[in-house]
Amino acid sequence: MNRSHVALAALLALLLVLPALLDRYLLSVMILILYFAFVGQAWNVMMGFCGQLSLGHALFVGLGAYTAAALYQHYGIVPWLGMLAAIAVCVAAASFMGWLAFRFGIGGTYFALLTIAFAEFTRIGFEHFGWVGGSGGFFIKVTQQDHVDLVNLRGHPALFYYFALALAVLGFAVSAWLLRGRLGFYFRAIRDNEEAARAAGVDVLRYKLYAVQISGALTALAGVFFAFYYNNLFPEQIFHISRSIEIILAPIIGGIGTLFGPVLGAAVLTALSEGINQLLTMSGYEVPGVKQILYGVALGLAIMFMPGGIWPVIARRLGFQRRDAGGGDDAG
Repeated sequence: MNRSHVALAALLALLLVLPALLDRYLLSVMILILYFAFVGQAWNVMMGFCGQLSLGHALFVGLGAYTAAALYQHYGIVPWLGMLAAIAVCVAAASFMGWLAFRFGIGGTYFALLTIAFAEFTRIGFEHFGWVGGSGGFFIKVTQQDHVDLVNLRGHPALFYYFALALAVLGFAVSAWLLRGRLGFYFRAIRDNEEAARAAGVDVLRYKLYAVQISGALTALAGVFFAFYYNNLFPEQIFHISRSIEIILAPIIGGIGTLFGPVLGAAVLTALSEGINQLLTMSGYEVPGVKQILYGVALGLAIMFMPGGIWPVIARRLGFQRRDAGGGDDAG
């Protein structure tokens, strides 16, 4: 077991006992960190591993959230089964979007614009979809939080903390599996030089579709978590491009194409955002858009001084081997 594995095991052990050490507010902050770490890992599969830039990833969050929430509210289908339906819907949407783009050679900036267009079309559609509340919002019945109902995902915030932790571990494990397997090798070959990969016999269209489908499936689970944690869904909120930008910031700042990058990026951004909000609240000042300003400054600094992200720099300093965006030889 190398140094990075020891550090990972220690981090996981700490995260398992953390709810017993934190108050309700800090627990909610940790839930946000784990959520953004997971959804960042999901986006990282598509962009960091395969080089397909999505700026409309909120599409999959929203579809997953609405699918599971509607099935639960209208038909009493438990969220765990709703997750399967959410994954199916998101994989179908990812397949259609990916096939449409890759079959007709849409890539690069144009593919990114296509993802935005899909998210916006879907947002407009859901604003007029009365079955899920339209623009007025869709609300899930809230029950007493003192009673933990694992089957229906109702209960104390600690329940959602462990749910978010399980998702973060899942995202990390799937990403690690991809990086070490043949599928991840093909993804990185396409990312680094698509024409060379095609010349070497890689079915580029198929593997780019796989990347989009895997990313969409994982993001669907983030949508289910979002729906049952917040208990309300508004198309303008969940499909908006700002939601997509929030998703991609953690892996960009932490390190695109790395395993620990999205986790570290989510921790840094969430801690900064919540810290600034607390300071402003205590001082009695209100600054509109402070979160967006903070994210913009953080992104600018990262691009200027650490274009590969924070994690690769830390990994080298700590002597961790890492499998970075350039195809290095590590787990980090």
